[in-house]
Amino acid sequence: MTASKQTEVKIHDKLYINGEWVAPAGAGSLDVINSTTEEVMGRVPEGTAEDVDRAVQAARAAFESWASTSPTERAALIKKISESLAARKAEIATVIANEVGMPLPLATAVQAGMPAMVMGSFAKLLGEYSFEEQIGTSLVVKEPIGVVGCITPWNFPLHQVVAKAAPALAAGCTVVLKPSEVAPLTAFILAEIVHDAGLPAGVFNLVTGLGPVVGEALASHPGVDMISFTGSTRAGRRVSELAAQTVKRVALELGGKSASIILDDADFPKAVRSGVNNCYFNSGQTCSAHTRMLVPRGRYDEAVQIAKEAAESFTVGDPRDGKAKLGPLVSEVQRDRVRGYIKKGIEEGATLVTGGAEAPEGLDRGYFVKPTVFANVRNDMTIAREEIFGPVLSIIAYEDEDDAVRIANDTIYGLAGGVWSQNIDHAKRVAKRIRAGQVDINNGSFNPMAPFGGYKQSGNGRELGRYGLEEYLETKSLQL
Repeated sequence: MTASKQTEVKIHDKLYINGEWVAPAGAGSLDVINSTTEEVMGRVPEGTAEDVDRAVQAARAAFESWASTSPTERAALIKKISESLAARKAEIATVIANEVGMPLPLATAVQAGMPAMVMGSFAKLLGEYSFEEQIGTSLVVKEPIGVVGCITPWNFPLHQVVAKAAPALAAGCTVVLKPSEVAPLTAFILAEIVHDAGLPAGVFNLVTGLGPVVGEALASHPGVDMISFTGSTRAGRRVSELAAQTVKRVALELGGKSASIILDDADFPKAVRSGVNNCYFNSGQTCSAHTRMLVPRGRYDEAVQIAKEAAESFTVGDPRDGKAKLGPLVSEVQRDRVRGYIKKGIEEGATLVTGGAEAPEGLDRGYFVKPTVFANVRNDMTIAREEIFGPVLSIIAYEDEDDAVRIANDTIYGLAGGVWSQNIDHAKRVAKRIRAGQVDINNGSFNPMAPFGGYKQSGNGRELGRYGLEEYLETKSLQL
């Protein structure tokens, strides 16, 4: 590694509680590792349950005043935060490219650009949303639910924070944030921006730490009215269990094993290549990735060949250069987990078309995994059942349309999916049969104002747009 690529170690030794940067209760700290160099790039406090309690008390004290502000006042502050996020886009992108491994041009557009856009969308929404509705002799009002605990993942570290904090703040709630300890650095940038924007003390609070300590303290705290969690289904079950003790509202965005159905009349080269791109986005570290590609048996070999060529066109390398299409995975643990799944696929009889569990050539340092394609996959194989969270695609043959829908729905998950057909109406009919929260038709683009969330064990509740705002509101009837 050249000296010019070395990353300065960013030390954060304070938490943001009640409008101030304060010393944590404990002395522990957590290292943040650069996924390309495997070197320490940052350090954050290892928060404790005592820190969570301080943050919750601050959020409780600030709630009544913040809840009583007008939507116009809240919108002005949220717009200011959005503008500051946009102004620091290059800095945010660099941090996330180092933490998570997304190539810098993509990190700039997605990891940094999307949070600024989503934050701004809630400022705009506040100007249009009605918090009151007359129904007969009743006035129905929407009110903020209270103190919200946000527990967020590492794969889209700032976007997932904003997707929770922005609607919560827009609704009039106060927030205690626990970001992933694997990629927490942009949460500190957000806290700095919030502070400079002039958000009242206690409205936004940041406590870093480990899930079993800080996350569990937040989920079980009686002073928290709602938990919004994004992460693994296993962790989501634990959050639900703890939150149930105080019957707080829980919104969960969990795992996925999404299927893309390529119908016989689709543009096959385009559909297969797009499917590979979708699966490998963010090195496969995307909960809504289409990791199962379902193709008609009569065109199976054609699809496998196109997927092989597409996968082998993915250059793997340093995400900071802006040249590689695929960066590393986020951590050693994640890399080893994905390699384990690749080995499991081979053991269970799937055909390794390209890729594999070995390190990519010339990349012994960094958490890199080869872009991998499996053929002759059955839907009962481990690689077709479990969320891998890496650049691993399983291609599954189906007999007819009903069989394709059956296979797509034969999963505990229901987060996303895709349908490809030259007949849009046909594609819509098939998409409506897929039990998932969002289905892309012919690679339909992501819409930040449309609801995002899952069916089944992919979670409950929705994020983004009006549906995301309403997650953080209680409904009250005034009988007149």
